Amino acid sequence: MTTDFDVAIVGAGPAGSACAAVCAQAGWRTLLIEKARFPRDKVCGDCLNPACWPILERLGVADRVRAQPHAQLAQITFISPRGRELHLPLTPSDTGEIAIPRRLFDAVLLDRARELGAEVREETALTALEKGWRLQTTSGAFSARHLIAADGRNSTVARLLGLLPGAARDRIGLQAHLAAPPEMRQRVAMHFLPFGYCGTNDVGHGQIVLCLVARPERLPDLKSWAASRFVIPDDVEWRTITPLSRAPIPPAHDHLLITGDAARVVEPFTGEGIYYALASGELAARHLLAGDLPGYAAAHARLYRGRLWVNQLARAAVLHPWLADGILECAHHFPGALRFLTGKVIGSAVAA
Repeated sequence: MTTDFDVAIVGAGPAGSACAAVCAQAGWRTLLIEKARFPRDKVCGDCLNPACWPILERLGVADRVRAQPHAQLAQITFISPRGRELHLPLTPSDTGEIAIPRRLFDAVLLDRARELGAEVREETALTALEKGWRLQTTSGAFSARHLIAADGRNSTVARLLGLLPGAARDRIGLQAHLAAPPEMRQRVAMHFLPFGYCGTNDVGHGQIVLCLVARPERLPDLKSWAASRFVIPDDVEWRTITPLSRAPIPPAHDHLLITGDAARVVEPFTGEGIYYALASGELAARHLLAGDLPGYAAAHARLYRGRLWVNQLARAAVLHPWLADGILECAHHFPGALRFLTGKVIGSAVAA
């Protein structure tokens, strides 16, 4: 049976759930479809940077997020390919950097969207799409006046509409949760290695998240290095993500807005993915409610302005380890330079 909605949102990650919560709270008939069943894990460093808290307050979930098992982060360490270490302190606070597993964080946001009146359909995959908008899904057909694509870097909405660009297949990302060594409590560590990148951080509840990124041919070397440094059970569940970069998609179209990684993929090393998902999801909802879809494109561009060089630098440091070595060596002599960079990365983010 076809059900009519003011807006249909595809993807219930932070961008989609934030957008759905704002639309539903405004009284719009809101449909949120998600192919997975929550709670579910997601390949991510599981970190929330300070810029997220004002958005979470506006969504009414900040205290709920703080009530979930999480880690307050007190230090970040950069390790160069030559083994040079730089330690920078973070200040734990109610509005500081924390790490929380995505299965917990995303479930809080989805529950809030449902609580505010959004109709949520989990285990519902989009299979066909007609402009108008008519959505064919594994749970039936739905129609809506407006459509929001919040379904990630491999967006089904973008693919069905012929908007999904080709992706760079230069790197593969892996993630797993492991038992936390005592020395990792409240810490983030970013290892730049000759054959790739390894990021770890405490996520609370006696666990760390381990993220590995490498070119496909160097991934076995990186996994061997990780196995020598961490206690990795034989039955560990590795989650994979690719692509790690691709061209952006224009975020505003006729009765269609694109948010989060579906619009622009953020490099996983900068720690800003969750922030941009929340911010762009909320921004899309505000412009949709105001009837200003063209204005969303300009606002979306302003949101990312001044940050793209950080993404390019992070990608280059992983693809070219000598660059990471040079940056960290320089930072020993000019610590203010690294503090400027981490003011861009850590001041609003800490890990992927």
